[in-house]
Amino acid sequence: MRDEELRKIKDEVLSCDKCLLYKDRISNKYYPVIGQGNHQTKIMFVGEAPGLQEAKTGRPFCGAAGAVLSQLLESVGIKREEVYIANLLKCRPPGNRDPLPDEIKMCSAFLERQIEIIQPKVICPLGRYSMKFLMEKCGLADKVEGISKIHGKLFEGKYLDRDITIIPFYHPAVVAYNPEMRDTLINDFKILEKFK
Repeated sequence: MRDEELRKIKDEVLSCDKCLLYKDRISNKYYPVIGQGNHQTKIMFVGEAPGLQEAKTGRPFCGAAGAVLSQLLESVGIKREEVYIANLLKCRPPGNRDPLPDEIKMCSAFLERQIEIIQPKVICPLGRYSMKFLMEKCGLADKVEGISKIHGKLFEGKYLDRDITIIPFYHPAVVAYNPEMRDTLINDFKILEKFK
């Protein structure tokens, strides 16, 4: 049932032409990045938007940031195949720019449905845009601060009528720009050990 429902979302994303990211995707022969992983998982990760490698393959977090994410998961004894990874936007913004409010508004319904279908216990936003969106969606708008203040912290909220835990993390790409951040991320990820 979950597989079928998620396949419907995939088909809808493939035919979606609601925003200009669709035109950029078609003209560059990119793929949308819908999501990947275990449909029965307790833990879901939500990035912001596909990068270049992701758009070329249709797979989330398959570039350098993805390698860091896999290492972080392994550091707490979680295999990548055990979690589900999605993005706030399904198409790559040109030049890797930040998601625009209208794009988030139009595309986030797909993510919301993915969360409803998978029903994770924990959602880990990777980066500030997914963090803000998910915390607001889960009734935690008053807790939103800069990612540097709330990374690795646990917040209890509600998604529809279900209890949900939100744990914001720095985006793994931060390690590419600042290798010293790896230790911070490794330390933050330790909080996931209790949800395995």
